Amino acid sequence: LKFSSEYQKVAVNILYTASWLSTHHANALKPFGLTPQQFNLLRILRGQHPQPATINLLIDRMIDKSSNASRLVDRLLEKEFVSRCVSEADKRAVNVTITEKGLNVLTQIDKKSESLELPLRNISEDEAIQLNQLLDKLRG
Repeated sequence: LKFSSEYQKVAVNILYTASWLSTHHANALKPFGLTPQQFNLLRILRGQHPQPATINLLIDRMIDKSSNASRLVDRLLEKEFVSRCVSEADKRAVNVTITEKGLNVLTQIDKKSESLELPLRNISEDEAIQLNQLLDKLRG
């Protein structure tokens, strides 16, 4: 495959790697009944815990901006991983809080976090630091 420039090759390489990593994460999360997008929301909510998060806060912090946050919250509600209530301060806002069951599933996943990181172990920790710096620099 011939690329018109190294920058084009970088773009394709990043997209390909993101897809590869996303597939790996999806497979690692399957036993817990979670999608990567649901996992991302639970992690955001754990970071907020015990404070609730609004749907807008979740949207701002989500990795996959194309995901429908309200629908993801609905799925997590069905699994009893989150609770939802109308904000007292703003009746138009919905507050979402992670439940004990949601915290417990994240703890279980944390114990298996090596399986999420496994494909990344092809590079050293120093290389991971360098890659993080380059990716941060790329995004400005």
